Amino acid sequence: MAILEVHHIEKHFGATRVLEDISFDLEQGQALAIIGSSGSGKTTLLRCLNFLEKPDQGTISVAGNLIFDAADPATQRESEVRKKRLHFGLVFQSFNLFPQYTALKNVTLARELLAQEQLDFKENKKKILEDIQADGRELLAKMGLSERADHYPSQLSGGQQQRVAIARALALRPDILCFDEPTSALDPELTGEVLRVIRELAEQRTTMIIVTHEMAFARDVADQVIFMDGGVIVEQGDARQVIEHPREERTRQFLSRYSEG
Repeated sequence: MAILEVHHIEKHFGATRVLEDISFDLEQGQALAIIGSSGSGKTTLLRCLNFLEKPDQGTISVAGNLIFDAADPATQRESEVRKKRLHFGLVFQSFNLFPQYTALKNVTLARELLAQEQLDFKENKKKILEDIQADGRELLAKMGLSERADHYPSQLSGGQQQRVAIARALALRPDILCFDEPTSALDPELTGEVLRVIRELAEQRTTMIIVTHEMAFARDVADQVIFMDGGVIVEQGDARQVIEHPREERTRQFLSRYSEG
């Protein structure tokens, strides 16, 4: 069964149509790469999935449960949207870490805030916070950052900051982990360490959506690829098939320009 079903999503900014009739499914444990030129709608699609933008049309379902329907205001209440964001962990291009907090605090902060809403928080505060801290340290260890837990973002390299951001997204145990061009703000020598972490997550069958300009990475790591152009899905299918043997002329032109660049 598909963990994510996206049907007929559209998004407009004024008279500009940014997304048009976007539909796709994602199976549990699969990695989906989304490729395309700047302005093709890739980031807006991720923002719609994370409810940072509200789609104008369409539906989104997770694990068979309808969580958004543009025609049903009941699915758009702010209290409900806040809960629904927890289905998706988002790793931004520019890290977005809190500079005043350590790496560990950046990872644990959201869980600590959510824990305060638990009915038993006051009674079991010490144990709950200790468990969250332990989980945070474990996630940083998986990112190769055990010795950086008490460092502040300014004391970390760009690659280390992005790995902290990945750990932060994983801390809430989302159904789907989303990456918005996670290496675009990194120097070339730091790109590999972040891609290595994402590759390991794919090998562990973490369900992911990755907006990327790393074509070889998308081909080798993703199960599926979607190519977007002008706010529409031009082609989608098996990653290696789409990137090595695209059916659509627009896909071929894009990949040709990319390889020439």
